[in-house]
Amino acid sequence: MREAFVETVTAAMDTDPRIAVVTADISAGNFAEARSRHPERVVNVGIREQAMIGVAGGMALTGLRPVAHSYAPFLIERPFEQIKLDLGHQDVGAVLVSIGASYDDPVWGRTHQAPGDVALIDTLPGWTIHVPGHQDEVRALLSTALAGDDRVYLRLSTRRNSRAHSVEGFTAVRTGSKGVVVAVGPMLDSVLAATSTVDVTVLYAATVRPFDHAGLRAAVGSNANVVLVEPYLRGTSAHKVATALADVPHRLLALGVGREEEVRAYGTAEQHDVVHGLDTAGLHHSITHFLG
Repeated sequence: MREAFVETVTAAMDTDPRIAVVTADISAGNFAEARSRHPERVVNVGIREQAMIGVAGGMALTGLRPVAHSYAPFLIERPFEQIKLDLGHQDVGAVLVSIGASYDDPVWGRTHQAPGDVALIDTLPGWTIHVPGHQDEVRALLSTALAGDDRVYLRLSTRRNSRAHSVEGFTAVRTGSKGVVVAVGPMLDSVLAATSTVDVTVLYAATVRPFDHAGLRAAVGSNANVVLVEPYLRGTSAHKVATALADVPHRLLALGVGREEEVRAYGTAEQHDVVHGLDTAGLHHSITHFLG
């Protein structure tokens, strides 16, 4: 996904003079080609993430389309006040592109993990949030984001599904009668494996803000069982499900990275999946138990 991101931005810079890239050391070398062709529009501020967002905000005020990039905790959590003020309060647009997801690289420890990034951005108005599950989805979503003027958060991961799917609204990948399972981004393949013997509809979502209220409402119909599977903090989109189904009595099971306790072991991403019940066996157990 990161390679698709760099390639797409580098190519777009050749045809769109608005696009500028701001980094804080992370991945700065990946934009060497873009820097050689457009040195005035590729800026590395060093390990100064707050400055990175401030610079992006200043660029946006001049009419540029800034793309800021780093690991999710350095891009979203550390400079959150600058995101709130220098972008949101100034009402200017930018494309924030993260890597690392919730715990893609546990070898680096908790400093490089951000299961709460989407929930944090969700406290601010006016943000589009994309969680692609495949590198081809990255290209499609990023091309649209670069051409726009709004505020976009694109959450990249080393985890990916076996193939790309539509990035427009919620897409029905499988239909069933006992409930609806919403699989966000790279969770889709695991959800499909976990529900291979379960009679449920599986919806795929690569974009979670705006939330596809109508798509969920149509898929649910009179069936009141909904399972939300997100690759970040458990229940992040629960309030959106409640809004979509406000006039429908329903049951909701929210699955994601646990909120109850801190995981202090390094381990592997797959081991973290098991801890949070996001592996295939854990998902199968949770979903079948919920459906009875």
